[in-house]
Amino acid sequence: MSTSIAERGTDEQQPKPRIPAEGHHRDVNGGWLRPAVFGAMDGLVSNFALMTGVVGGNVGNSAVVLTGLAGLAAGACSMAAGEYTSVASQRELVQAEIEAERLELSRNPHGELAELAELYVSRGVDPELAHEVARQLSADPEQTLAIHAREELGIDPDDLPSPTVAAASSFLCFALGALLPLLPYLLGAHSLVPALLLSLAGLFTCGAVVARVTARSWWFSGLRQLVLGGGAAGVTYLLGLLIGGHVG
Repeated sequence: MSTSIAERGTDEQQPKPRIPAEGHHRDVNGGWLRPAVFGAMDGLVSNFALMTGVVGGNVGNSAVVLTGLAGLAAGACSMAAGEYTSVASQRELVQAEIEAERLELSRNPHGELAELAELYVSRGVDPELAHEVARQLSADPEQTLAIHAREELGIDPDDLPSPTVAAASSFLCFALGALLPLLPYLLGAHSLVPALLLSLAGLFTCGAVVARVTARSWWFSGLRQLVLGGGAAGVTYLLGLLIGGHVG
C-alpha cells in the first residue's frame, strides 16, 4: 500500500482550495460606472468651485443661487452630450473593427482558423490540440466572430457600452453632485459656510465610495478627493476676491 492510513487521514484533513463562484465579479464594462463616477465628482467640484468663486466676488445670495442652478443645468447637459458622443464614437469604431473581422473570416476562413490555433499554441497548448480546438470553435460563424474579437481585438461583441446609459448616468450623477453645494442656499443659508462644510463632506464621501470599486483604501481616496476639490474651490475663491471688485 503506497499511502498509509495515517497519511490519508492527514491528507483528508488538509483544507481543500476554495474555488470562487462564478458571477461574483463587478460589472466594469457596462458603460455606466465611469460616467457615473466622473459625473458626480465633476458636478460637485465644478459647481462648488464656481459658487465659491462667485461668493469671493462679493455678490448677493440670489446671484450665487442663479450661478449654481446655471452651473448644474449647463454642466449636466454638457457632460451627458459629451459622454454620449464619446461612447457612441467608441462603439462605432469597435463595430467597424468587428465587421472588418467578419469580412476577413468570410474571405479567408482557413487562414483565420490557423491564426486562432497559433494563438492557442502561443499560450502553451499542444499544436494538434490547439488546431482541433480552433476547428471545433469555428463551426459556428457567429461564435467564431466573437472568439476572434475577444482574442485578437480584446473586445466582447455582446457587451459593448451603451451611449444612452453613459449619457443618462453622467447627467443624473452630475446633477446630484452639483446640487450638493447649492442645497444650503436653496434651504435659506446666507453664507458660504454651510455649503462649504456640506461640499467638503460630500467630496470625502464620494472619494471613499469610489474606493469600493477600486484597490485604494477608503480614507486615501476620500482625502485625495477632498484635497483636490477643496483646492479647486480655493483657487476660484481667490480669483473672485482678486477680480470681483473690478467687474461691472
